[in-house]
Amino acid sequence: MKNLIWGPTFEEMLNPETIKSDIREQALNALEKDPLDPINLFNINFTDHKGNLSYFIIPKEITGVKANIICLLGMNFPTGSHKVGATYSVTMEKQLNGEIIPGEHTIVYPSTGNYGIGGSWTGPRMGYDTKVILPELMSQERFDKIEYYGASYIKTPGCESSVKEIYDKCWELKRASNSNYILNQFESFGNYMFHYYVTGNTIAKISEELKGKGIGNGRASAVVSSMGSSGTIASGDRVKQLYPEAKIIGLEPIQCPTLYNNGYGDHDIQGIGDKHVTWIHNVMNMDAIMCIDDMDCKKALQVLTDEVGKQFLIKDIGLSFEDVEKLSKIFGISGICNILGAIKTAKYYELTENHNIFTMATDNFDRYYSVMNQITEMFGTLTTTEAAVRFNSIFKGVKLDYIEEGTMLNKKRWHNLKYYTWVEQQGKTVEELNAQKSQDYWIEKQQQINEIDLKLKEVRGF
Repeated sequence: MKNLIWGPTFEEMLNPETIKSDIREQALNALEKDPLDPINLFNINFTDHKGNLSYFIIPKEITGVKANIICLLGMNFPTGSHKVGATYSVTMEKQLNGEIIPGEHTIVYPSTGNYGIGGSWTGPRMGYDTKVILPELMSQERFDKIEYYGASYIKTPGCESSVKEIYDKCWELKRASNSNYILNQFESFGNYMFHYYVTGNTIAKISEELKGKGIGNGRASAVVSSMGSSGTIASGDRVKQLYPEAKIIGLEPIQCPTLYNNGYGDHDIQGIGDKHVTWIHNVMNMDAIMCIDDMDCKKALQVLTDEVGKQFLIKDIGLSFEDVEKLSKIFGISGICNILGAIKTAKYYELTENHNIFTMATDNFDRYYSVMNQITEMFGTLTTTEAAVRFNSIFKGVKLDYIEEGTMLNKKRWHNLKYYTWVEQQGKTVEELNAQKSQDYWIEKQQQINEIDLKLKEVRGF
């Protein structure tokens, strides 16, 4: 196993300064010189690779609320999205267990976006022939990146919420050859473990850093995350252990409100709202579900990224040039959804300047130019007046509709929805489904992290 390609432990992804110094230096040098070098596996962490934690406090001129909304940034990860951490963790765990071997297995990443892009980078870096399954209506930039990183892709019918079609293709590939190994983010606990340990503890580190700057109370009051695979929201499980008062808030598109009211439909917040409850989603620990409009997210993203919108934010809203430039780069559509959900959370729970709300900019704007072109075709060229209307109606006008709290009855209903996908369609057992109702099930998964780290260090040799 020592001849296989290995990357960092969970602890090293959380604290990259603990990586062996010569390895860390090689990885940092490869960031720009050779981003496709496997040594970049050691650049999977929530830093800017200059010793700083990677986050941005959203200006209150944007949010209009007293609470501090802190956005962790995915843009500094290899591929420009923190989802690469999930793909690496899933792949590493399966390789560590001897379930996949380069040259013997083709690994397949079913995805609606950033997990697939992450897999297209991770798989080839670890020596695997790699395929990505992606709905045909995803942005063209996604398909381009998959090919650039050395993987091939298979398009399935539909849009962001068409996950059943992806699962059908997975079964087809499995039946076609035993060498096809599906690394499903929706059920693989490497995804859960990465976000529980790395993302969750990073939130704690940022909370402490902000306290030293006089921002907030040194704690996290809420973790707000839209659900795709429901990996990122697993960070809330760790945050709740550290700060029991913290709320875990899930977000869905209004156009596809699966947990909110057993709904379905098509939407275009790429990366979330996949019309089912994932196997790795600890819904019994979630405090509320809120829904966000997909068109609001796309229109708001255009305000932040179009030159007319940027000038409006500087001249009329009073944001600094530096903040506007930052805002224009760090968000994709789901990141805007998360910000709107964080604003809704601040309003609903009446949070103050002492409270910190954490959310995520999963990727960045570099994969949404084509989507913004579509918005321009639909609504015309952005004007200053339209930018003002959107700013006030979308950011400042966040309403307290589409909110459902996590009562015990609702938690059971959210949990029960797993049956139809995972037991009826995907072969999970009722016994394990029932076990997921207890937090003991999730704690047992969390406790595997240290064991995995020890085993990885042993086979890696350092």
